[in-house]
Amino acid sequence: MKVYRTKKGIIIEHEGNYYQSSKSDWDACINCANLFTTLLSEIKNSKVDAALKKAIESELLTPIGNQEVWASGVTYLRSREARMEESKDAGGGDFYARVYEADRPELFFKAPAYRVVGSGDKVRIRKDSKWNVPEPELTLFICSTGSIEGYTVGNDMSSRDIEGENPLYLPQAKSYDGSTAIGPCLFVAERPIAPNAIINISIQRGGTAVFENQISIDRMKRKHTELVEYLFREVTFPYGTYLMTGTGIVPPDSFTLQSGDVIRISIENIGTLENTVA
Repeated sequence: MKVYRTKKGIIIEHEGNYYQSSKSDWDACINCANLFTTLLSEIKNSKVDAALKKAIESELLTPIGNQEVWASGVTYLRSREARMEESKDAGGGDFYARVYEADRPELFFKAPAYRVVGSGDKVRIRKDSKWNVPEPELTLFICSTGSIEGYTVGNDMSSRDIEGENPLYLPQAKSYDGSTAIGPCLFVAERPIAPNAIINISIQRGGTAVFENQISIDRMKRKHTELVEYLFREVTFPYGTYLMTGTGIVPPDSFTLQSGDVIRISIENIGTLENTVA
């Protein structure tokens, strides 16, 4: 089941059919435990409306209301290696190795809702950075009571040179206008997402692919529930929250994004998040 936020309201897609949600408020619609059952009950007696598909195609909004976006770091081996390499000259490489093996995960605040863009919108690279990459990530939606209720595609834009200069610069490397994209929808399933679901990324420049890769989410070192447990230990989320779960795909050190690049990130069963670099 997929839930879309559009200019025509909230649209639910289930088994190839489209339904208009009776709720107009995104937060009220998604922030509840047993969300799959709740949505299934709502559409049980609702009228199918095939015309709603056009609203998804042309009037799509970012699937976020008053939620925050948080992120996890160094959850895949490839991310550990990349972080160690970029920060070795600053003496910070060992920090990332220790985080990868530690009980406590790396968690950091990524963006408030007003800094988050959706599919079809533009992401940005910092003007004071020369080495920028997208980070394709499975992103969890967790309701206010702490249960994982859905999934979306995330792009954690990162300035690798700023982060590598000093690990304390992480907030500047990660959190700025246009650095966070999620979408195109909230995927809500009866059971947790398949552990072998594949994340794909393609970066096009002038119509030509300059980077492509994929990874299975079961390559993550940490469990999703483990990340959520640490996130909710001392923080409350009255509207629920999104949590990016880290990346296992990092372009080679010779690569950096350029203005006009088109980034497409797809995850099985969820869809494709597409953004152009401003």
